[in-house]
Amino acid sequence: MSTPETPPPADASAAPPPPAERPTGLRAYSELGVCGLLLAVGVLVLVDAVTMETVASVRGPVGPRTVPLIVGTALLVVAVLLAVDVLRGGRGEAEGGEDVDLSEPGDWRTVALLAGVFLAFAALIDPLGFPLSGALLFWGSAYALGSRTHTLTRDPLIAAGLSVATYVLFHTLLGVQLPGGPLMGVV
Repeated sequence: MSTPETPPPADASAAPPPPAERPTGLRAYSELGVCGLLLAVGVLVLVDAVTMETVASVRGPVGPRTVPLIVGTALLVVAVLLAVDVLRGGRGEAEGGEDVDLSEPGDWRTVALLAGVFLAFAALIDPLGFPLSGALLFWGSAYALGSRTHTLTRDPLIAAGLSVATYVLFHTLLGVQLPGGPLMGVV
């Protein structure tokens, strides 16, 4: 009995694609850093939960330690399982976004601008209050992330409106006391 011949491929000269490159050196085990971070956070959560002062007669059957103990234990388990997977050769999937060029370096200018905006917000929230420092936070974040409007009125007005709306929502409706600053009597 004869077997039918398979026709040659359309482009016989085309070689198969090379196998995906395996990372070497530190890149091969860089995911262990995530394992270490998860492990450190898990230990911190467990230590805080164990050293938490509670009164047994007031807390009831499920006290304030229950959820931190569960979360801390889960973090430790995930850290160990991820470390075992990485050491056995498992790797995370590379980002496959069509609009992401993985060969380009990171945009450190944007990261630095956002970090500066957040630090300025943290430093200014007490003296200026949330409405003003929040407006600076929203405006600075929009600028750092690429908003380049030709007028200097649209972004600051949107930022101010968003900040005041957030302040009113949290302060008035939810009862979260945010610092009002010099606008305390106005808002």
